[in-house]
Amino acid sequence: MGPDGGLLVQPSWLVDDPSESPKADWGIRVVGTKVDAVGPNRDLAVDYPDDEVMDAPDSILLPGFVNAHVHLYGVLAHGLPTETAPSGFWPFLEDFWWPLVEDRLDHRMLEAAADWVCGEMLRTGTTTFCDVLEAPGTLPDVLPVEKAVVDRWGLRGVLCFEATERSGTEIGQRGLEENARFIEACRDDEFVSGMMSIHTTFSCSDAFISQAFRLAEEHDVLLHAHCNEGTHEGEWCEHHHGRRTVEHYDYLQVAGPRLLASQCVHLSDREKALIAERGVRCAHMPLANCEVGGGIAPVPELLDAGVTVGLGSDGYVNDMFEVMRGAFLLHKGRLQDPRVMPAPRVLEMATVGGARALGLEGVGCLAPDWSADFQLVDGRFPTPTTAGNLLEQLVLHRSGQHVEHVMVGGRWVVRDGAAPSGDPEALRAQLHEQAQRLWGVK
Repeated sequence: MGPDGGLLVQPSWLVDDPSESPKADWGIRVVGTKVDAVGPNRDLAVDYPDDEVMDAPDSILLPGFVNAHVHLYGVLAHGLPTETAPSGFWPFLEDFWWPLVEDRLDHRMLEAAADWVCGEMLRTGTTTFCDVLEAPGTLPDVLPVEKAVVDRWGLRGVLCFEATERSGTEIGQRGLEENARFIEACRDDEFVSGMMSIHTTFSCSDAFISQAFRLAEEHDVLLHAHCNEGTHEGEWCEHHHGRRTVEHYDYLQVAGPRLLASQCVHLSDREKALIAERGVRCAHMPLANCEVGGGIAPVPELLDAGVTVGLGSDGYVNDMFEVMRGAFLLHKGRLQDPRVMPAPRVLEMATVGGARALGLEGVGCLAPDWSADFQLVDGRFPTPTTAGNLLEQLVLHRSGQHVEHVMVGGRWVVRDGAAPSGDPEALRAQLHEQAQRLWGVK
């Protein structure tokens, strides 16, 4: 920073708000943890002549990505040996994910996974994320294990434990208690916070869901739940309650702005209408939904109805450029319309839309008094760049490998593509060791 504490970041292009046209030769001024000013590079240099200057020719300055739904532990399952692939979403949970992954996790495994994925996210432009952890054998005091890793990397994170009664009522209560303790422990933390979380209607009783919602109200946080990731949950709700999942949440008086529903792949027309009418927030994971055979969520329809939707990786492919590309392309194919999900809408979901879905203020755009969370991306495309084509170029033709620098809360966390907080080879060796423990490989 300069003598008066200012830093001018001067790129070739600024994307301060994805809903607006990119600005050529504009930059920002950073003071402390916040953006202090936004304007033409030349004007900022005249107004603040004593500031430190970071010249970034041929670079694009844009907000850091907000990964609205990730499972940090998910990386441990990449390549996990299986004799046959699960035949559907329910077999994926019952025969694979629960017994072979979540029920085997311990603190050492989670620490190694968090260490790797935090570095991976930062190097690919993600500055904020929401982690959803389900690991019944790790209770209590598992969220602080992840927080220590997040703090070390300097990310902005929302951490929660996905409480469920599938392992018994006592484990379910421990999960809710874990969230409540963590929420209060992070109350004054600028970068890490908590939220309440449950799994699904088919793994949680009505009383448990209502209890979790009351706790969310008491602690003034959101309540997260997976919702209709496959066909199973909606059908299960219809069979057991005579109504579909979102209708049942509405019956329980849970459906509203405090509910963050992730996945939302299989929605009836009534469920889509309820989500919009009640102000339910959503998180969309286009690539992971395909990987588990879940389907493609009706996200363009939800957005058109005014629903707040963030974009997430689900712990599958954590490079948000790839996730954006999936959202950009899949919905065009599903609706057979190249006009749906234009690049500005996709980029908005990956930045300020994700922040809104998580209930975060001052995150996701580059504006005065907003958090100085941003990335600088190589803007040297094969063809000329214009204000009209820049966002589509970003979404279609950039990846994490093009991220040059990343700042979170006024602190550099990636310089020249490298994150100084960890040695990649040491982290890889650590993750290999813990993955082999999980897999039962000696």
